[in-house]
Amino acid sequence: MFESPAFAQATNGADAGAGFGAGMIALTPWIAILFIFYLLMIRPQQQQMKRHRAMIAAVKPRDVAVTNGGLIGKVTKVDEGEVEMEVAQGVRVRVLKSMLSEIRPHGAKAAND
Repeated sequence: MFESPAFAQATNGADAGAGFGAGMIALTPWIAILFIFYLLMIRPQQQQMKRHRAMIAAVKPRDVAVTNGGLIGKVTKVDEGEVEMEVAQGVRVRVLKSMLSEIRPHGAKAAND
């Protein structure tokens, strides 16, 4: 009584195989979005992290370092996970290597010079 005759009609067998192709066409935009997301966001972040790790591994005494907190000083001692920086005449602080945001070659002028 309330059912439409269109719901009662059966589909023919030829349309049954088209489900896979239609499903792939529906997934194509999602795959493209994920690929673009990878190219624009994930890959550049991975490259930046790789450059940061290489910079931290290359730090040596007499380099000028900038911390994430904004301290600028001359590196006086390098340990495995920490560096010692001289931020003023006779004032030395220990900083985690991972907290260094920039390393300048030792020819650059430090903030305390």
